[in-house]
Amino acid sequence: MENKRFECDLCGYIYNPQVGDPENGIAPGTKFEDLPEDWTCPLCGASKEDFSEVD
Repeated sequence: MENKRFECDLCGYIYNPQVGDPENGIAPGTKFEDLPEDWTCPLCGASKEDFSEVD
């Protein structure tokens, strides 16, 4: 499985697809590209456009 991680440019939160975002209904194994368009950073509320690939 690809493990492309993305970092929030505003707060530094790392979205790891192996972990997902279970507290917000995102299952482990969900690629960043497959996140809903309205998904936001769980720490600061930034949009997907505010994330950059780190791997």
